Amino acid sequence: MPYQQLKPKTLMKIMHVSLFIALLGIFSCTSPKQHQPIAKKTYHELIAKGAAISNQTQAVLLNHVGQAMQQGGSQYAVSFCNLKAFSLTDSLSQVNNCTIERITDRPRNAANSLKSQTDSLIWQWTAENHKVGQQKDTLVYLANQLLYYKPIRIGLPTCLQCHGNTNEIAPQTAQKLKTLYPNDQATNYQLNELRGLWKIQFNIQKD
Repeated sequence: MPYQQLKPKTLMKIMHVSLFIALLGIFSCTSPKQHQPIAKKTYHELIAKGAAISNQTQAVLLNHVGQAMQQGGSQYAVSFCNLKAFSLTDSLSQVNNCTIERITDRPRNAANSLKSQTDSLIWQWTAENHKVGQQKDTLVYLANQLLYYKPIRIGLPTCLQCHGNTNEIAPQTAQKLKTLYPNDQATNYQLNELRGLWKIQFNIQKD
């Protein structure tokens, strides 16, 4: 049965089992050099590292977007994000020796779509936690990948100038969005709503 056709209850059962197995993997995987299980301490260290990198990246992006807003309003900020957001993220990926992405179920840019079943499972799990007011970072070890996920919320009223109700977005900004992102899905959000996920892939050293 295709993943998209699963009933919600069935999906949630599979999701929790899959997530448990993935999380369990972080404790059972072995170090290439020492051949010892990764300790719980290392798990928490990677969670802390992922949080630090995602916080740094978000701060850099918000700072640049804020400057763009001051220079030319939300219309200019849309153009800035289109041209510079990926290059800024790539630069920080190189600095931190990892791969940093933002993913979501309602992308503005198709490159920010959920790319794998793991992405989709983590998204569903995060969305359920968000509904009950829980914000949880997640670390999974799967197919020789260490992946860190962290929720992204619509945290500032300013965000709604480009992501809010389509009837309330300024006409010039709406036109710019239509021009740059003809398949845009990232509107009609409300303040504090779940917008996306930070996804950080840590590089695993090999012999």
